[in-house]
Amino acid sequence: MSALEKEVASSTDESGRRQSQRAAVPLPVGSSFEGKMLHRLLGVVGNPPIEFVLWTGERITTHPAPSATVRIADRATLLGLAKDPHIRFGDAYSEGRITIDGDLVKFVELMYRAAPEQPRAVRSLSSLLKGGHRRQRNTLTGSRDNIHHHYDIGNDFYSLWLGDTMAYTCAYYPTPDATLDEAQRAKFDHVCRKMRLRAGETVAEAGFGWGGLSMHMARHYGVKVRAFNISKEQVAYARARAKREGLDSQIEFVEDDYRNISGKFDAFVSVGMLEHVGVENYATLGGVAHKALGGGSNGRGLIHSIGRNRPAPLHPWITKRIFPGAYPPSIGEFMRIFEPWDFSVLDVENIRLHYARTLIHWMELFDANAEKVRKMFDEKFERMWRLYLAGSIAGFTTGSLQLFQVVFATKDNNNVPWTREHLYNGA
Repeated sequence: MSALEKEVASSTDESGRRQSQRAAVPLPVGSSFEGKMLHRLLGVVGNPPIEFVLWTGERITTHPAPSATVRIADRATLLGLAKDPHIRFGDAYSEGRITIDGDLVKFVELMYRAAPEQPRAVRSLSSLLKGGHRRQRNTLTGSRDNIHHHYDIGNDFYSLWLGDTMAYTCAYYPTPDATLDEAQRAKFDHVCRKMRLRAGETVAEAGFGWGGLSMHMARHYGVKVRAFNISKEQVAYARARAKREGLDSQIEFVEDDYRNISGKFDAFVSVGMLEHVGVENYATLGGVAHKALGGGSNGRGLIHSIGRNRPAPLHPWITKRIFPGAYPPSIGEFMRIFEPWDFSVLDVENIRLHYARTLIHWMELFDANAEKVRKMFDEKFERMWRLYLAGSIAGFTTGSLQLFQVVFATKDNNNVPWTREHLYNGA
């Protein structure tokens, strides 16, 4: 028996005792070797309320009232799950060898909510698999490779489901019925108000996506922006759009790493880049912001990032197939940006439910354009990205993921808001 199979077997002893107490009658275990293996695997991942159906028709569950059904196409797929459920499940789903009856988001939510039932087993399993799931470090070269993998797969692809703003970060919904584009523009404005931008000021932006925030700052707040990004596709798109909209004289889109930001600025902003920086580089990022703001008595900034309640890596399938090098920090880890440079943190806001709604809108557009996605790439790619979007929604609805906006200032900046009135009245 392999180390993993031993772990699977031992981890279900206690869960089996708890299960027998909950159920009035014995639950089906599965008569075949494969059925027993799957039964044990379910114990490792927290006994979620799901039922597996094997290629033979055999049905396996460890829950008295399963709410979802997962179908496995063949024995090789099941053996892959036993060896490495974190990676092999997503791969098998992408390849159509695993199918899920019903709502994909609700299925992932069930899995996420079940996992804490057995934290010791989950941690132990993760330690067994750790060696094969190392995050690629965000060196200057590594960062370019990581960003290229995700962002340089085609502007035409992203334009199918990001909406008119092409903003690939959490929107801000001033009302529950706001559209995606309205909410993205509201997010741009929310960020600008938090930084209290004034006409004639200068802003350094680290990681600008397709340029939406830069153009909003220039157009509506009259500032000049110098923005840095290492995605060729995004830089080309942003430059073309700024020129088309007559904003190119106010914005300089630089194709370069954030570590090479130069010049002095009134404000520093980064929306959606921190996930790609790596905790080991947080002090460096803080140093870049400190140098950009020049230690002046009016310097301030904002960093917006996916995060966690406590330190934990992103799901290994996401980092391997979708976001290499990505890591969502806890608030404690966030402080590694600010503390070495004596920055003052002024405001922290968590808008995770806004990201869940943003992702729901993205997934609706993605599904509406699924056939176009398949033609651009193939069915495997389309299923892979659907799982990524569904899993991301579930991450935010279950609280596995957070979305933090942190406002900071140089330590001797006394020109800070007395109240939060400026966020809502434009004061």
